[in-house]
Amino acid sequence: MSRKGNKLLNLPQGTSVSIANHVVAVTGPKGSLKVKYPAGINVELVNNHVKVSRTNNEKMNRIFHGTINSLIHNAIIGVSEGYSVRLHIEGVGYKAKISGNKLELAIGFSHPVILDIPHGVAVACKTPVDLEITGIDKIVVGEFAANVRAIRRPEPYNGKGIMYVGEHIIRKVGKTAEGAKK
Repeated sequence: MSRKGNKLLNLPQGTSVSIANHVVAVTGPKGSLKVKYPAGINVELVNNHVKVSRTNNEKMNRIFHGTINSLIHNAIIGVSEGYSVRLHIEGVGYKAKISGNKLELAIGFSHPVILDIPHGVAVACKTPVDLEITGIDKIVVGEFAANVRAIRRPEPYNGKGIMYVGEHIIRKVGKTAEGAKK
């Protein structure tokens, strides 16, 4: 019995869903997304709610039941509200700038790191050290934010690097002068 899979999904105002050939197409004010689902899963529209069920209790159907429900829910939220991830760059001389469809990062390497911004993702640079990545597809937004962060992860001694806003970095104590005196 899947609690997540049996949850009915409400459709916000201005959002529509069409189901055909094992593809759920969700359309809203911000755009449209498609979610494919396997043959063992049934998706139906009932009274302005999306209901996901499985045809039998085979292992793969049980696995996909909750996953497909969550993917459809993420698509509904994405086309109605959108997703956003904020990043903060910490370090002397570290900065970011946007030029066209490229994100340029100066983060302590001998050369600037240039990343292509994926289709469907918008990057805003409010200050040179604050980035906001927005889009309708939760997977693409989260993956791009993780790729940007992976270029220079925050290190535990000085706290320099690229971090999510609100992320807590556990700081370590460095070598002390007391140890050198012995």
